[in-house]
Amino acid sequence: MKNTERIANLALAGLTLAPLVVKIDPNVNVILTACITVFVGCYRSVKPTPPTETMSNEHAMRFPFVGSAMLLSLFLLFKFLSKDLVNTVLTLYFFVLGIVALSATLLPSIKRFLPKHWNEDLIVWRFPYFKSLDVEFTKSQIVAAIPGTFFCGWYALKKHWLANNTLGLAFCIQGIEMLSLGSFKTGAILLVGLFFYDIFWVFFTPVMVSVAKSFDAPIKLLFPTSDSARPFSMLGLGDIVIPGIFVALALRFDVSRGKQPQYFKSAFLGYTFGLVLTIVVMNWFQAAQPALLYIVPAVIGFLAAHCIWNGEVKQLLEFDESKSKSSEEESDAKSSKKDE
Repeated sequence: MKNTERIANLALAGLTLAPLVVKIDPNVNVILTACITVFVGCYRSVKPTPPTETMSNEHAMRFPFVGSAMLLSLFLLFKFLSKDLVNTVLTLYFFVLGIVALSATLLPSIKRFLPKHWNEDLIVWRFPYFKSLDVEFTKSQIVAAIPGTFFCGWYALKKHWLANNTLGLAFCIQGIEMLSLGSFKTGAILLVGLFFYDIFWVFFTPVMVSVAKSFDAPIKLLFPTSDSARPFSMLGLGDIVIPGIFVALALRFDVSRGKQPQYFKSAFLGYTFGLVLTIVVMNWFQAAQPALLYIVPAVIGFLAAHCIWNGEVKQLLEFDESKSKSSEEESDAKSSKKDE
């Protein structure tokens, strides 16, 4: 599958750069970029151990409310403070965050060309007076951070759409790779909650659209258009990452059973269908659409239909990465005791 991943990475890079040299339909660009990003993030999430950050049912239930509070706070900041001031502070924040995300995204490709011990030997950076803030990193991570730093500097100075998209894609890939829903039950709770969140803030208030237009940071992908009145089409990173971590869970479920990625294909097809439907409706009504309104039912519906067809609903619902992670840790602890 490594060859497929490499082809997907190259396709994503080519698609990102394509508008610089050729005219490409923004609708096609949105669909292809988002789908390939989900594909890349999903396969990067398949590792010997589950992703480090696992979400619980309680976190999934609270997520739409926390997201609503943050969205409303940003709306009020932009309304009552200078947009330039708010965006300057956010630029500094995303400058640091962008270096971390971009270097982590580049690391697998870079470390293959570096000495092996550069990938293994840890360097510990201890902050004076703050022992809990010790940072560990390798020489390979330092090397990967060099192009990331220059690139984030270019973004901070120019705010070019290409720099914005590159950082946004890095955030998406890292989010899908590092986050785990734990189980399909948790995933369903999160997606359904954000389904209603997206509908409310887009259709019933001006908040979502206003923040998206005012927020000058890589929280959305920009796709150049030929329309001078509307130079860019936009897609929020949440419309990629949130469904993406659910699709990634389906892939890891397939891998855990040692089978071909059948449920991953269903969930991925559902994501593609939902995104295409979003674009069709948006162009039909010529108005912003809450993408999760279409993506969430499609992803869950395609996966559920396939699962019911195969008669494997119980196996799907019983899958829990947090339990498999704890069992692996217990077995490792037992084996280390035996060695002692």
